[in-house]
Amino acid sequence: MAAGPTKLSEDPAAAASSVRQRLMDAAELLFAEHGWNAVSIRAIVTAAGVNLAALHYYFGSKEQLLAEIFAARAAPIAKERTRLLDAIERTGGVPSLEGILEAFLRPALTLDSFERFGGRTFTRLRARLASEPAAVSRRILANAFDQSSGAFLDALQRALPEVPRADIEWRFHFMLGAMVYTMADPGRIQSLTDGRCDPGNAEDALAHMIPFLAAGFRSEAAPLPSIASAKSRRRQK
Repeated sequence: MAAGPTKLSEDPAAAASSVRQRLMDAAELLFAEHGWNAVSIRAIVTAAGVNLAALHYYFGSKEQLLAEIFAARAAPIAKERTRLLDAIERTGGVPSLEGILEAFLRPALTLDSFERFGGRTFTRLRARLASEPAAVSRRILANAFDQSSGAFLDALQRALPEVPRADIEWRFHFMLGAMVYTMADPGRIQSLTDGRCDPGNAEDALAHMIPFLAAGFRSEAAPLPSIASAKSRRRQK
């Protein structure tokens, strides 16, 4: 009896999903290790074990592949931040500044403990994205986090009604810098402190970072000299 045609896949949809996921997994590892700009499309398809056409078919471009990886990994972080913030605000009254900061920081700093957040690989990728070309990183970060981050800016303003909105925004920017550097964990502070300070310990990092940032958010803004007045003082010297 003649054999029938070979079945390439019992489930074509599952096979397509597998190819797509292999591309995303391979690219996430390579982007986290080397940076988006340094990784070629050929390196991605080789690591994934698929052909070049597959990447173009499923994603269209390397940038879109990064965007989809980031969206998939960032969504649970943004959702968890929103859940924690909602829980704080349901208690009624003025929200606690420290509670707001923890709701924002904890999902990011503990994401390497949860597979749904992408683990340590996505932690490194998130930190690396900060050094990628601005046109790429700004668009991807905006799509992933602008909505949830906007809600936190509003909550911070409610917690600190006496602080001008512009100051809240600058201090939020500085918080992002501290968060991303802590996530990157380049090992510098461990070297300086013989390992006593270890940003890889999320609970220790949060315990020190939240009071530090809360003090910064609460501080009185120092008046900044205008550019015109600074130029005038230089001319008078």
